[in-house]
Amino acid sequence: MTPDRRAVLAGLAASALAGGVHAQSASPVAQTRHGPVRGAVEDRICVFKGVRYGADTGPRRFQPPAPPAPWSEVRAALDYGAASPQRGQEAERQAEDCLFLNLWTPGLRDGAKRPVMLYIHGGAYSTGSGSPSLYDGTRLARRGDVVVVTVNHRLNAFGYAYLARLVPELADSGNAGQLDLILALNWVRDNIAEFGGDPARVMLFGQSGGGAKIATLMATPAAEGLFHRAATMSGQQVTASGPGNATRRTLAWLDALKLKPEEAAQVRALPVDQLLAAQSAEDPVLGFGGLYFGPVLDERTLKRHPFYPDAPAQSANVPMIIGNTHDETRAFLGGDPINWTVSWEQLPARLTLANMRVDIDPATVIAEYRRLYPTYTASDVLFAATTAARSWRAAIIEAELRAQAGTPAFVYQVDWVSPREGGRLRAPHMTDIPLVFDNVAAPGSRAEGPTAQPMAERMSEAFIAFARTGDPNCKAIPRWEPYGLQRRQTMVFDNQTRLVDDPRGAERRLFAKVPFVQAGT
Repeated sequence: MTPDRRAVLAGLAASALAGGVHAQSASPVAQTRHGPVRGAVEDRICVFKGVRYGADTGPRRFQPPAPPAPWSEVRAALDYGAASPQRGQEAERQAEDCLFLNLWTPGLRDGAKRPVMLYIHGGAYSTGSGSPSLYDGTRLARRGDVVVVTVNHRLNAFGYAYLARLVPELADSGNAGQLDLILALNWVRDNIAEFGGDPARVMLFGQSGGGAKIATLMATPAAEGLFHRAATMSGQQVTASGPGNATRRTLAWLDALKLKPEEAAQVRALPVDQLLAAQSAEDPVLGFGGLYFGPVLDERTLKRHPFYPDAPAQSANVPMIIGNTHDETRAFLGGDPINWTVSWEQLPARLTLANMRVDIDPATVIAEYRRLYPTYTASDVLFAATTAARSWRAAIIEAELRAQAGTPAFVYQVDWVSPREGGRLRAPHMTDIPLVFDNVAAPGSRAEGPTAQPMAERMSEAFIAFARTGDPNCKAIPRWEPYGLQRRQTMVFDNQTRLVDDPRGAERRLFAKVPFVQAGT
């Protein structure tokens, strides 16, 4: 951050302190449309955690969310609300009563009209919440004089099990989680001015599944006009689940619950743990792993695929950032020791596994990677090819479609290598989260070492600029041009951050040989 920028922000912070934080001492009270909430002040930032934006979803299981009942007494907003029921996150409090959001702001009721940066968490529509310390908005709010919001919503079967063909009154069940997010966006529109935010400058940003949720919202009619910039980080959604495949998954889930199709309505009353356990059944569409539940092309909430056959016209006027990390799959394939010791002889069979999603003749893939990168080991080829086929390809497709529509996105690639684990993970999935939030020291951060903070300053400043103006260009980075089909301009974030034309172009052309199929759809 430049000295003049620090001086400006210091003045803004002082003004906010006088107008909002100081007036409320260490316990600021905000008046929402539903009732008053009391937060706290941390490092000169007003923090409100666990603010209710929707009613308990338990009584409305698999139905659209409802606004909360109003209240008059001041409610404490000092602790995170419950996460949606899920498996694998037992340390976090969970409940069907999970429609809560968290908010960080430099000032209340001061008319500052700050940009709003609303983060949607990842977890593949299945796990996660807005409460990990990695998503703490204190530093980002203070750095950029912005309002930061994180949000919880229904996940997995609770948010996306498609029951419409079996229980007609649950016709919206396949997109209930998306409807929760839309309710949260309505809450922001109606309440954010109280928190010093501008309802006309709402930016969505999200990583992994969060980015996919954003891509889906860009094609969801009910979300139109509720956000004004969008940034997807290692998370895209080209196609949604078709209603046929979504029904097949629901039937497999019912079978695991020992319910016949005509007994499907009973899921409204079964215990939460039982519903979660049954999701470990093999996915009948993918043929491996547990059941995938995600947005459904239900012709109600979602009437077209997010980015098929083209970029959605409804969000053509929404500036967009699309990004990925260079070594995505080292994060989730690197946990298997076999992938670090695979030999050249073993590699062809490894690449043909269903979860690798490399649907090109493995000999062709291996030969091309060995030609392009002569120093790569067999493990290097495995990680690179799976990244290109399953994690990077959809980002390129979305960027191409935006460019074809005349509304090009700003595209980035993170090449920066953290010294964590000796640097062997290179730039894996989730690298960009602590960099964008300016939270490199937070638990769960993949960013370590002396160059981590300078990288965070580059990325967070670019995202703040984007939230403010719809353009990420700022003094922290070189000139960032939108992605065009002639040059395919991409900002490569590294110790020497630079704009590169068509990075990994040969890999892009290799995987363009086969049609792309969105995993899970």
